[in-house]
Amino acid sequence: MFQFQNLHFLLILWLLFSTSESVRFDLQSGHTKCIAEDIKSKSMTLGKYSVINPNEGHPMPDSHKITVRVTSAHGNGFHNAEHVESGQFAFESSEAGDYMACFWAPDHKPPITLTVDFDWKTGVAAKDWSNVAKKGQVDAMELELKKLYDTVISIQDEMYYLREREEEMQELNKKTNSRMGWLSVLSLFVCLSVAGLQLWHLKTFFEKKKLI
Repeated sequence: MFQFQNLHFLLILWLLFSTSESVRFDLQSGHTKCIAEDIKSKSMTLGKYSVINPNEGHPMPDSHKITVRVTSAHGNGFHNAEHVESGQFAFESSEAGDYMACFWAPDHKPPITLTVDFDWKTGVAAKDWSNVAKKGQVDAMELELKKLYDTVISIQDEMYYLREREEEMQELNKKTNSRMGWLSVLSLFVCLSVAGLQLWHLKTFFEKKKLI
């Protein structure tokens, strides 16, 4: 019972920390749609995309082509495809942060709407386990154990990554609070100075008018 609970707990963690995002969205001609994914450093990434044929059983219209670019948070390019119906990309992230997959459809008159199917996997979910099983000639139990081991390693790395991000956010909050404190003091000083100048001006005005 204890082992079953542990396995159930690891399965929940695997679902939380292994990202597999499959989406289908509409893209209007002449417009761009971007999808972001927060990926830690040295994490495997796999993406597949395809334009849905509006007339199933017939050739894909030439107008249903897209341009796809995948870039990192620092603007480094990892994938670039122009005027394609489908494609895929796979890489190991060299830097942590938000990676952006942008899809663009050429402008048409009259405008058209394309439907794009996009599957983005990172971490353990991006590994080709069937290929691992063929190359290693391992049985089903050994393959499951390897999956579980890689899942635990991925969870550990993800926890370290989240801890680093939390420390960065705490440091940013400290700096922000410190700056807000100085800004409040400066604002109070300016308000008191303006109030003092107004009182001095009113006093001078009334003295000149011999009202006081």
